[in-house]
Amino acid sequence: MTTAPLARRGRASRHLPLQILLGFLLVYFLIPFWWVIVNSSKDAAGLFGGGSALWFAGEVDYLGNLIDLFSYDGGIYLRWLLNSTLYAVVGGVGATVLAVAAGYGFAKFRFGGRRIGFSVLLGSVMVPTTALVIPTFIMFSELGLTNTIWAVILPTLLNPFGVYLMHIYARDAVPDELLDAARVDGAGELRTFAQVALPMLRPAIVTVLLLSIVSSWNNYFLPLAMLSDNRLYPVTVGIGQWQGIASANNAGGTSLWSIIILGSLVSVIPLVIAFLTLQKYWQGGLAIGSLK
Repeated sequence: MTTAPLARRGRASRHLPLQILLGFLLVYFLIPFWWVIVNSSKDAAGLFGGGSALWFAGEVDYLGNLIDLFSYDGGIYLRWLLNSTLYAVVGGVGATVLAVAAGYGFAKFRFGGRRIGFSVLLGSVMVPTTALVIPTFIMFSELGLTNTIWAVILPTLLNPFGVYLMHIYARDAVPDELLDAARVDGAGELRTFAQVALPMLRPAIVTVLLLSIVSSWNNYFLPLAMLSDNRLYPVTVGIGQWQGIASANNAGGTSLWSIIILGSLVSVIPLVIAFLTLQKYWQGGLAIGSLK
């Protein structure tokens, strides 16, 4: 018997505990998603009829629940989805543009107060965003911007972690010699950034964009505090409002739990599509960032 199979068998036995742990974590994280998929197909009788919570009831009725979801209360769920899309796209793209500009500036330019500014940036990464909601609400209230879309979009434009990620990526991925060569050839700073640095920053840009969009899409506490008109709610706050109505049992004899569960499933589909579409870019960006 050769030594190669023995070596492979030895490596496999050493990795077995890690594989078991990873398998357990995989099941642990997939069970809630599977629960939502299964129970989205049930009506009120199927949900509370005593059957298995992790398997389908006798009647699978995704179509009927979808019709109820998009027709309840004048079809306001579709408006919530569009609001979430608006907040996520505008807030995510805006936060990415600012993060790229600030991160590139910190990495490639020397200016007074640079070290202090970057130290403040690192400190702000440690501050929970929920701790800033009430001060932000007071400031926006004085400006008369509460209960408007800007009360949700403007705070999400600030992404200190995105600036930090762009800084560490631009510092090592964009050689100073290449920028100097472009300047010697007569290119201005804006042209040097757009034609030389920007293509090299693409993996990090996609990563920051995806993280910003997901953060804006899942934002709950900020719009809950800022908005009072339910027509401006994102889908997270809207579903939370339905959950409160269903828990109080004041929906007038209509069980909202089926459409709440299906609404939760539908709300994650855009994020799944975004992850699958941009997977190769954001995985590469995170891996490279972890090596810096």
